[in-house]
Amino acid sequence: MAAISQIRDKELRPVRVWLMVVAAMIVAMVMVGGATRLTESGLSIVEWKPVTGALPPLTDAHWHDAFEAYKKIPQYREVNRGMSLDEFKTIFWWEWSHRLLGRTIGMVFLFPFLFFLWRGVLTSELKKRLWVIFGLGGLQGFVGWWMVASGLTHRVEVSQYRLAVHLMLALIIFAAIVWVLRRMKAGATAAATGRLRVTSWVLLGLTFLQLYFGALVAGLRAGRVFNTWPDIDGAFIPAASRLFFEDPWWRNMFDNALTVQFQHRMTAYLLFALAVWHALDAILAKADRSVVNGALWLAASIAVQAMLGILTLLHQVPIDLALAHQAVAIVVLTLALLQVERMKVRDVPLASRQLDLAEGRAA
Repeated sequence: MAAISQIRDKELRPVRVWLMVVAAMIVAMVMVGGATRLTESGLSIVEWKPVTGALPPLTDAHWHDAFEAYKKIPQYREVNRGMSLDEFKTIFWWEWSHRLLGRTIGMVFLFPFLFFLWRGVLTSELKKRLWVIFGLGGLQGFVGWWMVASGLTHRVEVSQYRLAVHLMLALIIFAAIVWVLRRMKAGATAAATGRLRVTSWVLLGLTFLQLYFGALVAGLRAGRVFNTWPDIDGAFIPAASRLFFEDPWWRNMFDNALTVQFQHRMTAYLLFALAVWHALDAILAKADRSVVNGALWLAASIAVQAMLGILTLLHQVPIDLALAHQAVAIVVLTLALLQVERMKVRDVPLASRQLDLAEGRAA
């Protein structure tokens, strides 16, 4: 059986490499998307052409047509009126690169997937999960255009609600791939208390919530206002009349720049405090070394993320700090997911076949 397992592991090595490449490309996609948002480039292409849109304008006439189409939307009229063609090309290339990378990820996922299906190296359980991931990737394309469409008629930017959905879906796809990769590896559950398992899940949930709040901050450009720390709007906790003046009250959590930034800050404090407590708990409980190390790395990454967030805020969101803040957020998500997974009760790995049948054939 050991020999069969080794053969199986060798067969699936290309599958693991393929999924790691796709995951890395999604990270690149998120970073390019962040740069597209920070440079106000996301509305420069006003049409959705999934196939023909892969080609950029190739002639002066085509560039003129693309620029004229952009001039018809509110963002040009109210924000960029008088922009030159060369300035337009700069924002166009950011958005085009973002869309091209999305198309490329789709092909890099689909064609190897079909090849592995043809070769029969994937288990039925693994195939189901990969089909779901592929479906989410297709949905992401529609969500991306749904987001862009929100800024083409009555707004000068995309809806922060749709921006948050777009980002969260990308991160869910990334997390799903990381989870599948982790589940393809056999191994015993790392020794840990039930409390550590619960707090690891809470940390993962809070991480997703914080990423969602971060997307709202980006969508509202809330990081460009109230650029002081640790106070915000003159106090550590602003006046309720400033936090909740929208009606109904819950709209403040999505539309009020002060409230959105405040809840992003408070969630960061909570996340850091819980991560430190989780790490100390793992040490005192003498949990498995991998659990302790995972908790320490998670707490350290959240600390770095918090410091980058503060610096980004104080310097009024320069693109380099903002992208670093976004990159470390993906690191935090990955570490939080791995911490949950290493303590999860394991069943048969996704990569395993029915080895008893394989043994029978081998005999």
